[in-house]
Amino acid sequence: MGRKHVSFSKRVFAGLGIGIVYGLVLHYMYEAGSTVLNESIQWFNLVGTGYIKLLQLIVMPLVFISILSAFTKLTIGKNFGKVAGLILSFLIGTTAIAAVVGITSAVVFDLDASQIVNGTAETERGAYIEQRSTDVVDRTLPQQIVDLLPANPFLDFTGARPTSTIAVVIFAAFLGFAYLGIARKEEENALFVKKAVDAVYALVMRVVKLILRLTPYGILAIMARTVATSDFDAIYSLGKFVIASYVALAVVFGIHLLIISLSGLNPVTYMKKAAEPLLFAFTSRSSAGTLPLTINAQTTRLGVPTGIANFAGSFGLTIGQNGCAGVYPAMLAIMIAPSVGQNPLEPMFLLTLVAVVAISSFGVAGVGGGATFAAILVLSALDLPIALAGLLISVEPLIDMGRTAVNVSGSIVSGITTARITGEIDKDMYNEPLENQTV
Repeated sequence: MGRKHVSFSKRVFAGLGIGIVYGLVLHYMYEAGSTVLNESIQWFNLVGTGYIKLLQLIVMPLVFISILSAFTKLTIGKNFGKVAGLILSFLIGTTAIAAVVGITSAVVFDLDASQIVNGTAETERGAYIEQRSTDVVDRTLPQQIVDLLPANPFLDFTGARPTSTIAVVIFAAFLGFAYLGIARKEEENALFVKKAVDAVYALVMRVVKLILRLTPYGILAIMARTVATSDFDAIYSLGKFVIASYVALAVVFGIHLLIISLSGLNPVTYMKKAAEPLLFAFTSRSSAGTLPLTINAQTTRLGVPTGIANFAGSFGLTIGQNGCAGVYPAMLAIMIAPSVGQNPLEPMFLLTLVAVVAISSFGVAGVGGGATFAAILVLSALDLPIALAGLLISVEPLIDMGRTAVNVSGSIVSGITTARITGEIDKDMYNEPLENQTV
């Protein structure tokens, strides 16, 4: 398809479709846990997981050098505070709205945790969540904010902490402001720094392009593995919960499109140009792994300046994830509340739930497990049994696919809307036909 110059978007969709079909064939030809299927998955992981690791490899260098480059190119600086404030406002605000949507969906579908059979897997998952909660529930909001700060930036470059990406953003911003100070007083040194940053930026972007060309293959392998190993019986028995979750996620995505429309931009254009990062987020279930695609779509297709795109994408990894930190914890709380005699429709309980969800959305990890982390914080704050968060373990991967895509959409929309408000968006690039743009 590449040799025939088929567009990159179509190749990505082709990879998705082939992966689904191939996964279904394997699922029905071989039983779960069979030797053939287990060995096949090892090879799928070589391509799929290998691709995600390559994306994660470039995340920290990309975020760091892109933000620093934004300062040397004077695309951010005096308006740094305004940009950061707008992005955070959109991320946290949309997460609060997502919580309301999740509550509504749970009420409309009459979800109740007592309807779910608590088997061995659910019990083990609940015990794991209770064990993990001891490290989570005692963290106050000020402590969560302090955790975002880089005590050792070199440690954060290794991704050692869930908030490492934000820490690298902060470190890059400090260096950026330092550069602006040098530029005012030491022009010769500033010129040398700018040339060095531009050279490293060009090198990193070349690596990003090389990795992104592998996207169709990565999506094919990940999707084949996911479908081949899915428990369709569990999905069928918990179909009501899966449908309710995806209805809520679809409504939140519709709200994202509404925000785009209110910004004076075409939402259909947004869907076309954001399709690749959203598809990859859906298949990989990793917001962090999707970050290079997220930034690339904003800067090369949607007309968002590099600085804003990097801040929006990076902040969106650990703050205000609409799917994992918004919809999911809110739905769980409504489902679990009746089990302890709490009326989930009591106004004060609902207001408290929305507020807790918004506040708890700080510091949610952008990798697998972020939704569990958010659920622990919310359920513990409301004095609800944390172990019951493990009841949906059998359909967790399926629901997590949609949640991750909505997370990524929220961060992209915050970048686009911020650029629109500050007047920095390139509308010509945004409106340019996708066929004329390259990855």
